[in-house]
Formats: sequence, structure tokens, C-alpha cells
Amino acid sequence: MVKLSAARYGKDNIRVYKVYRNNEAGTQDIVEMTVGVLLLGDIETSYTQADNSVVVATDTMKNTVYVLAKQHPVSPPELFGSIVASHFVETYKHIHSAQVKIIVHKWTRMTVDGKLHPHSFLRDGADTRNVEAVATEGKGVDVRSAIAGLLVLKSTGSAFHGFIRDEYATLPEVSDRILSTEVDCGWSWDSFTNLKDVQAALPKFDDAWNRAKTITLETFAKDESASVQNTMYKMCEQILSAIPMVKAVDYSLPNKHYFEIDLSWYKGLKNTGKDAEVYAPQSDPNGLIQCTVSR
Repeated sequence: MVKLSAARYGKDNIRVYKVYRNNEAGTQDIVEMTVGVLLLGDIETSYTQADNSVVVATDTMKNTVYVLAKQHPVSPPELFGSIVASHFVETYKHIHSAQVKIIVHKWTRMTVDGKLHPHSFLRDGADTRNVEAVATEGKGVDVRSAIAGLLVLKSTGSAFHGFIRDEYATLPEVSDRILSTEVDCGWSWDSFTNLKDVQAALPKFDDAWNRAKTITLETFAKDESASVQNTMYKMCEQILSAIPMVKAVDYSLPNKHYFEIDLSWYKGLKNTGKDAEVYAPQSDPNGLIQCTVSR
């Protein structure tokens, strides 16, 4: 005897671009994002009995995202994600939960002849602003905001020593090393009772994202890091202190290694320790350090 123990479905990689035209000022603002939708509810018979009467077609989900993007602001993404998720739960009575993921792609206004250009933009980094909004019938809306793909490096100010040494350990202890990582930082908001509560918090979302990014970058740069673990914990503490409505902060930081190259084989050329100047960047394997800090 078998049973369907879990099921959800949706539309992924919905590409959306929206332009805001300020005709009076003669400027335009743009937002480009990738949206994913997943629905949960009374959909078991579509799997077990080939009953499509309970299926909201994934193409319908795509069309809904486009219509809602036309009818509502798409910024901040926390609000738009909550609007989309709440729509599916409120519109289809057999759908009890909707998860919406949004990736906002970076476009920065160009500076031309010393002035911000009214309608030209450049992508000056691969980092993205991400959001996950989950609307659940009878429970409200849960929102997680995030920074992803933010590549950082500092050439000194990081150490790693005092770790367990046994018959498997070959890593040398260092008091000064290159530290580089690709930041994935998320913060989970206190649960919102409904969409109106999300709308009431509107000014806080952009401010929180800016604060989290600033704290991440400044702590990374200023901290005399004893380990990635300790540095990321300091970041979490500061974000929780700066944003009262956030209940938990999480980081995932892959350690991107840069290894010294021993060049002594070439005429005794010194390139290790204090003489190291040329390094070999490593793609893999890499360390991966993660944590969640909660109130």
C-alpha cells in the first residue's frame, strides 16, 4: 500500500521586466526579475486519479504574475512576492499555501557626462536581491529577504589557527591569509498576519536590505577575522540589532581559497610566507560555512 505523502507544483523562471516612466521628470526606472511560484493544497487527485479539475495550470500562474506586475508595484520585491502568494491562496479555495520566490537582477543607472542618465543602465555586479514569500491559509505571510552572489575579497586581515590537529590534518596554521567568499545572506521577518501588514511595513524592506549589505561589507572589511565562522556570527548579531522586525539571520559563505605558489625551484625565488605575492586561485574543493542566528 502506497500513498502520496507530499505534493506541490508551479511555474519557475518567469522572466519579468517592468518600466516606470516619469514623463514629468523625463526619467525612467526599471526592474528585472525572475519569479517562481509553487502551490500546495487539495491537489492529490491530480496525481493519483488523473483529475485535472484541481489543477491551476502553470501557464495560468505565469499569466497571473504578468497581470499582477501590471496592476501593482513590483518594488520592493517583498511586497510583490506577498501580493502574488496571497492572490493564489485567496483566489483558489483548494489552494492552502503559495510560495513565491523572486530574484531581482541588478541594473544600475549610468553616469554620462557627470550626470545620471535618464534611461540607460549597466549591470555592475552579479549579486542579486532575493525574496521568498509564503502565504498560508489561516496563518498569514512569511517573508525571507536575501542578498545572494555578492563576491568579496580582502588580501589581508584574516587568520586561521588553533583548529584540531590529528593524523588527517595537513593544513598549515596561518596568522595572515587572503579571505574571499560569495555572500549569501538572508533574514527572516516576523510573520505578517495578512497582506495589509506587509504593506504597512513597506518602508522597512529597502532600509533593511541596505543595512544588511552595509553591515556585511563593513564587517568583512574591518574585522580581524579569526575564522569565517566568527566573522559571520558578528554580522548576524549586528543585523538583528539593526532591524527589530527580523527574527533570524542566516549566512552561507563558501571559502574561496588562494594558495601560495612555491617558486623556490626557480633560482631560489622566494614566494611563500611574508614573501608571497603570486597565488593560485582555487575553484574546488572549497570550505562551506553556514549559520543561523535567532532572537
